Amino acid sequence: MNLDKLQAEISVDEGKVDTIYLCTENHPTFGIGHLITNNDPEYKEVIGTKVSETRIREAFESDINTVLKDCEILYSDFYELPEEAQHIIANMCFQLGRPRLSKFKMMKAAVDARDFKEAANQMLDSRWAKQTPNRAERLANRMLNLAMEQ
Repeated sequence: MNLDKLQAEISVDEGKVDTIYLCTENHPTFGIGHLITNNDPEYKEVIGTKVSETRIREAFESDINTVLKDCEILYSDFYELPEEAQHIIANMCFQLGRPRLSKFKMMKAAVDARDFKEAANQMLDSRWAKQTPNRAERLANRMLNLAMEQ
């Protein structure tokens, strides 16, 4: 999997901020949607504190490694899927986390059957799609393109 491409894709959706800020859920965050935990050196730093490019990359790499492990748990054949499907699922997992992505049971069944058109339909038939319509539509369209390539 091309991690640089995946980072670029997720950066478009998450944004990339080189200071600590409060996310929409009011949690301290920086970089590419990295939620600060008490294990981070930035824990208890004030909002607006500058974060280096090196640290942003380090946090993203850690986050994406977790996401990819979660994707492998949810999809036992994750790396056998087309790379585009891997990127779409990883993007969703990055945003939603494994517990919420695991609730997309009908999408998973469609992906398992390599029915990417139905997977796209299931993505759009969700609360997630209503909450983040631009991201959901963009990712669903990419999934639908996979169906057209079959």
